[in-house]
Amino acid sequence: MPSEAPLLSVHAAVVFLAAAIIGLIMGGLMFLHEKSVPAAVATGLVTAGGSVPVLHKLIG
Repeated sequence: MPSEAPLLSVHAAVVFLAAAIIGLIMGGLMFLHEKSVPAAVATGLVTAGGSVPVLHKLIG
């Protein structure tokens, strides 16, 4: 039975997990400030997506 390569490297998994946590925090803060679910979701997605390249460079 051949061993298959993992879908993501540990580095990529850590970067995506950190970006998801940052997105959740920013979305939660935006919801508490604006009381708007669409604004909170949009903020969380934009923040998570924007933080992936930065975290990829920082987490080495």
